[in-house]
Amino acid sequence: MKIDSRLYNTRGVSIVVLLALIVAVSSCKSHSNAQPVNDAVTAKAEVAQADKLYAQRDDLMQLRQAVVQLEQATITDPDNYEAAWKLSKFNYYLGTHTTDKHERDKAFGDGIAAGKAAVQLQDGKPDGHFWLGANYGGPAQSSIIAGLSSVGEIRSEMETVIRQDQGYQNGSAYMVLGLVYLNAPAFAGGDPKKAVTEMEQGLSYGDGNAFLRLHLAEAYLKVGRKADARRQLESIINMIPDKDYMPEYRESVSAAQKLLPSTS
Repeated sequence: MKIDSRLYNTRGVSIVVLLALIVAVSSCKSHSNAQPVNDAVTAKAEVAQADKLYAQRDDLMQLRQAVVQLEQATITDPDNYEAAWKLSKFNYYLGTHTTDKHERDKAFGDGIAAGKAAVQLQDGKPDGHFWLGANYGGPAQSSIIAGLSSVGEIRSEMETVIRQDQGYQNGSAYMVLGLVYLNAPAFAGGDPKKAVTEMEQGLSYGDGNAFLRLHLAEAYLKVGRKADARRQLESIINMIPDKDYMPEYRESVSAAQKLLPSTS
């Protein structure tokens, strides 16, 4: 039986082409699988670099570079939860320390966006919720109206943090809730006694939290407990600070020294 050579050749070519296509597709799949892994590794390195810059946050230029580094990390790997919540945190610090109003407003706005992204990525973890709530409260420091509009949002995020991890950031969620009660007017839910209750509860998780002690002292003064306020302020001045929170500790000591005369 004679085989048609043209049919043989055509089939032979088809098989070669098919094999080539299989190799090409396999190569593409391998590349597509490798790319996210490479992106994740790169983003992790960018977050690590941002952390080093944040350690020098006393210098706002270093802090701004840290923010840029984290922004790049979220672009490199949009699924990087750590990059998202830290971007919210770093923006909050920038917003509370810059003297430029435009930069402050942008920092809080970017911090809110990053916090929302973090919550969307890992709703069951406290970091995104905490820093989202903190950034909601940022504008309240300079605007009563902005503060009133964000009371519910701040409270909701901090209550979520407490449900997930009561001791998060050394009881800081209780501190923020206390500040809401301390600074909001009565018609918006303000209540200095509730502020004291919240912060005292937070203190059981944050014995070394200088800011918590400072704001608790402010709450004590507001309800007329001067002796208790003095004890908190003296504790701040005499405590051994955590080396990772030296900028915050120095701020707390400065504020405590200014507040001490009002406890006499």
